[in-house]
Amino acid sequence: MAACSTSSCAACKFLRRKCITDCVFAPHFPQDDSARFVNVHRVFGASNVAKILNDLPPASRRDAVTSLCFEAEVQLQDPVHGCLGYFLILQHQLNKIQVHNAMIKAEIQGLNGQAGLEG
Repeated sequence: MAACSTSSCAACKFLRRKCITDCVFAPHFPQDDSARFVNVHRVFGASNVAKILNDLPPASRRDAVTSLCFEAEVQLQDPVHGCLGYFLILQHQLNKIQVHNAMIKAEIQGLNGQAGLEG
């Protein structure tokens, strides 16, 4: 774990508490990156994030923090739909691509059919 002997991590600095040696936030929220923690704290709350991280094995915590940061940022940008809005946009794009792909396949089949008739 990261030691916070000289300075507090972004979480402890924001929460105005002493950063301990085995601080669960320190490896993921360095002092110079406070905006990420502030967003996560605003959406999920520091105690909930600490519980999530403490319940995970250390090897999985980085991915969890990455996900929490993304989800918090999206939730703050779109408070109504949050991640669902992002998902719906991607789903719409996928549907458009699938329709376009089907049209191209049909066109190729039509061209292959014409080539067979002419040959």
